[in-house]
This record gives sequence, C-alpha cells and structure tokens, in this order.
Amino acid sequence: MKETVIVKNLTKTFQLSKKQMKINQTTEKVKVAVDDLSFSTFEGEIFGLLGPNGAGKTTTLRCIATLIKPDKGEITVSGIDIKDEVSIKREIAFLTNELKLEEQFTPNYLYDYFSKLYDVEEATMLARKQLLFDRFGVSKFAEVKIGELSSGMKQKVSIVISLVHDPKIVIFDEPTNGLDVITAKTVTDYLLELKEQGKTVIISTHIMNLVEKICDRAGIIIDGKMRLCDRVDALLKNHPGQDIEEIFFDIYSEVSHE
Repeated sequence: MKETVIVKNLTKTFQLSKKQMKINQTTEKVKVAVDDLSFSTFEGEIFGLLGPNGAGKTTTLRCIATLIKPDKGEITVSGIDIKDEVSIKREIAFLTNELKLEEQFTPNYLYDYFSKLYDVEEATMLARKQLLFDRFGVSKFAEVKIGELSSGMKQKVSIVISLVHDPKIVIFDEPTNGLDVITAKTVTDYLLELKEQGKTVIISTHIMNLVEKICDRAGIIIDGKMRLCDRVDALLKNHPGQDIEEIFFDIYSEVSHE
C-alpha cells in the first residue's frame, strides 16, 4: 500500500497564560501538547487517533492540515512537505465540529464559492454538488440560509463543502461528537464509502467502539506520546478477551503509574 501521510518525531508546545496555568494546576509555563510523535497512513484505510481529551489528537491533526506549525519534526502529505501549505490544502479536507459557516449564506452559494476557490471546473462542480447534496440530504435545503438550519444539517453542509475539491485525504476531528444518532451514522457510513474509493481517512476520537467499528489501524495517544499503534484486528488478537476500550484503559493505567 502507498503511504499518504507520514509524521516523524512531531513535537508541538504552547505557552500557557497565568489563567491557563491555574486551570491546569501547574507552575509550568509551557505545555507539551505533542511529544516526539510518529505514525503513517495509507491509501484506502481509516486511521484512528484514540485518546482522552487533551491527549494531543487535535493538535496533531491541525499540524497535518497546516493550521498550526510544529516546533520540531517532519510531516509529508502525498509526498509534499507541509511547508507547501497551498499544495497541501488541495490534497486534504479538514473537518471539525468547530467549523462555523457564515449564517447569512445558503448551502448552494457556499458550495459554489468554495468550488471556485479550488478552481473546480463548472461541469464537475455541478455534478459533484448534486451527488453530495443528494447523499447528505442537503438538496431541499439548498436555498435555506445556514442560520435557519438544524445543527445536524449544518454539520452535513460543512462536510459537503469541505469535499468540494474531491480530496485524497479526509481528516476529521471527533467525527460524531455532539451529533444525533442519525446524523452520526450518516457521517460514519460516508467515511467508509471514502475508504472504499481509495481515500485516506484520519479521525481523532475518544469513543472506543467507533475505532473498533470503522478503523483499520489505530494509534493510542496519551500525554502527547504514541503509546501503541497497530492494526485494530491485530490489537484485538494480541489482547485476547479484551475490546479496544479495555486495551486503552490498561495502557492508560500503566502511563498513570509511570
């Protein structure tokens, strides 16, 4: 299989304000969010970054998506160094529940606008828009302002718009967090479809059964470090009688006692 994303010895730190130091109950002025992290992904797979809140999952994904710059380490996407931000953005879609769309615009307008930003030809844009709008049930809301849509429909519109350029790599931070069960299933079903199309899908999550359900490989991150990374089926085989949640808590307990 062809490697698509390669992360080598990634380290990212953040300066803490006095307020943040108080909240985190620490005297340290610097927080190490990601600590010498390495992993790679392949075509036609779903890779899961599994860990508790604050483990460094989101920071890692944002570094890959060129939204923040790492302190140390190397990242390549489709053979392109992340320093080439424009080329990287054409290779990926970065999806997050924190994405906010302009509420005065309609799905139709936003889809056309972002398609033009990515230089998508009009015929391709129209065909792909029809396909995605129908797939996510957006068609009948195409001319409804974003501000008037339900939270679930806003999420679906965000996904559709993020995919205007038919990216090779889809990065999704907490794909089902805060979604109702129907919208969550729509999202996870589509991630599996992307895999079947040969795309690379990278998700971060703290939901154990989601990893077991849809991921081919998973990396367990705790305190910014990669504690275990392998195929999901191999993890289960090597820990007989345990599911992913039990494996995770065994590792978490070991780390807590270090």
